[in-house]
Amino acid sequence: MKKIIIALMLIVGAQNSFSQNFTGQILSEATSEAIANVNIIAASEVVAVSGIDGFFTVENVKFPLVLKFSIIGFEAQSKSFDKNQSDVKIYLKQSNASLSEVRLRSTLIPTELRNMPAAVSLVSKSDLERTDAANFVDNLNYVPGVYVNQGALNTNKINIRGIGGRAQYSTNRIQTYFDGIPLATAEGELTLDDIDQESLERVEVIKGPTSSIYGAGLGGAINLYSADPGKRQSHIGVKMQGGSYNTWKKSDVISINGENSSFFANYNHVKSDGWRDNGSYDRKSGLLNAKVLTSGNNSLSFLANFVRLKAYIPSSISEDDFFNDPESAAYTWGASRGYESYDRGLLGISYNHHLSENFTNQTSIFLNFRNAYEPRPFDILKEERLSAGARTNFSLATAIFEKPAAISFGAQYYNEWYETGTFENLYEDFDDLSSVRGERLSNNEQDRYYANFFAQLNLNLTENLLVEAGLNFNTTGYSLDDFYTEDNIDQTGSYTFDAVFSPRIGLSYEVAERKNLYASVSHGFSTPTVAETLTPEGQINTDLKAETGFNYEIGFKGNWLNNRLYTEVSLYSIQVRNLLVAQRVAEDQYVGINAGKTDHNGIEFFGKYTLDIAENWHMSPFVNAAFNFFKFDRFVNEEVDYSGNELPGVPKHTINAGIDLNTNFGFSFNIWYRNVGEIPLNDENLLYTNSYQLVNLKAGYAFDIMKDFQLNIYGGINNVFDEHYAASVLPNAVGFGGAAPRFYYPGYPRNYFTGIAVNYFF
Repeated sequence: MKKIIIALMLIVGAQNSFSQNFTGQILSEATSEAIANVNIIAASEVVAVSGIDGFFTVENVKFPLVLKFSIIGFEAQSKSFDKNQSDVKIYLKQSNASLSEVRLRSTLIPTELRNMPAAVSLVSKSDLERTDAANFVDNLNYVPGVYVNQGALNTNKINIRGIGGRAQYSTNRIQTYFDGIPLATAEGELTLDDIDQESLERVEVIKGPTSSIYGAGLGGAINLYSADPGKRQSHIGVKMQGGSYNTWKKSDVISINGENSSFFANYNHVKSDGWRDNGSYDRKSGLLNAKVLTSGNNSLSFLANFVRLKAYIPSSISEDDFFNDPESAAYTWGASRGYESYDRGLLGISYNHHLSENFTNQTSIFLNFRNAYEPRPFDILKEERLSAGARTNFSLATAIFEKPAAISFGAQYYNEWYETGTFENLYEDFDDLSSVRGERLSNNEQDRYYANFFAQLNLNLTENLLVEAGLNFNTTGYSLDDFYTEDNIDQTGSYTFDAVFSPRIGLSYEVAERKNLYASVSHGFSTPTVAETLTPEGQINTDLKAETGFNYEIGFKGNWLNNRLYTEVSLYSIQVRNLLVAQRVAEDQYVGINAGKTDHNGIEFFGKYTLDIAENWHMSPFVNAAFNFFKFDRFVNEEVDYSGNELPGVPKHTINAGIDLNTNFGFSFNIWYRNVGEIPLNDENLLYTNSYQLVNLKAGYAFDIMKDFQLNIYGGINNVFDEHYAASVLPNAVGFGGAAPRFYYPGYPRNYFTGIAVNYFF
């Protein structure tokens, strides 16, 4: 009997030595809020359920421990733990069906997507992972109402609801922020194609005028958010990807998550020979993101992003070359070996302070620079840009007339020092030397300032009715120093645009559970860019006015079928006044003028559905569409009346559809389809592109090769059916010297990619 008791004691002791309790907390990745009623599963059995505070305890566990976390509305997640881990935090991603509950970060007052009385689209990390990750801006083509003209990896123009569609070579009239730091220049010009999506966690796109929040931004706003290292398990990773046209991408990442601090660093190198002549591309970029929690639940964060780019420019080609020799570059660009190169960087520090339980402040200071050199057939452009600023935003949760309310107010100041000079390009005088810099043609310095004061009120008049009201006051001006005296013209002086008040009013009403109707009216404006103010002689056109416009919109957002289906529909009308247009005055040279009014009317639709097709298989079909009715209301240019004509540079419609297939054991498959309608090529509407259809595929398999080591193998095909199409157009192209006009940038033919990624978690 004594031996039996001793044996039992040894068994119990052995069990206690190998078994213990395991605790943790489950939070939403989007909002950091606790998630209750999550099933914690081990070996196909529910072993615990999270409480209202998100905490759970699994008793008598043995290590290594593998747990699965599952709840409707969030993606199921499996993780392994060792005996050194406990009190861990698990972040779950909201599934497509729960998209409407995502709390937006780009609005002054954080609001759930479904309750926001505006058209806002979310591009999640999983959405970004559908593509080959060579060009971030391609992902924006899957946002209804957004169209990206993609001339090359470094030649992209983004327009939202047709605003900016007539721009020649770059994106403007759209405000863009990276973790709250402005990416657009002070006059609104934007380059997004050098941002690497490996560094991004999510993107929020606000469509239509956003001046009540961000000041100048008639088309809308794009907010980029880097990965929050505090929500990532510590890991080190390496990824290599290769593809057609000798395209390679290498990515390195390190993420360290401590109790009160976190750190994330990412380095990327992309290079390609390009599929067209004079189309090689080389980009190196790096991102650092750190966060420290201080006393009182306050936080200090730091962001740094650097890019070095050299990309050759094949430019646009004629219709004959587009159909018969699409690989060719424009002759002058090929002969001069034209390219763009620059170093760009941004630095930012942000402090989030809780002044009281209901009153918070976030203040950021930032620095942005860009040094560029661009040899072109007609001249050589040298630019240096340095900008610095600060933004502060106070938020107060309160009650007005005993009704729940939130108030946000603040200011932003942005100062930019810009130097530009042009030089002769003597490539025709030197055989085989490509571009050669000659005599100076212009030399200007601009000191631009941009001051923004904003306020917003959200008031819940009833349980189902939300009223949102906002107001922005903006003043923009610049001083100009003209140091080029050879032309005997001196434009030195100070110039200020008229101050602009931009109001906004919106209503959101929940007509049934998780189903909202909304309506809004908002004002917006955009100031002329440097490119639009610069004449071919290098002078500044100081007579241009800011574009202004009102956006009128109604829409619906709602969940269906037990929250598995989410849909959005919006109808809008934007009337733009003092329209800025670019008149072509010479080969590849333009001058901006205020020339009329445009009407931008459209319908947008978005839908996502999530279903479990088997125990470990999850499928999410999606579809979105935009139908555009953009035209000139009144436009007379050089005594020719274009009133009533369709706006060039924007497709009549875009339709996107696809299926995302994911499994709990690591296999994933994505297929997506894009249909783009005809695009008017000129103001006369005499020429149109053909509509086109694209199909892309991607498949991957992620699995553990050993404890804490994960391997991900993937590959895909772009343009599966080898469609010949115009990926971008140059509106109102004109031929000179008997040459045919060069309207077309041909899109990539069928191409392939494959990659492998290794991650070590610790």
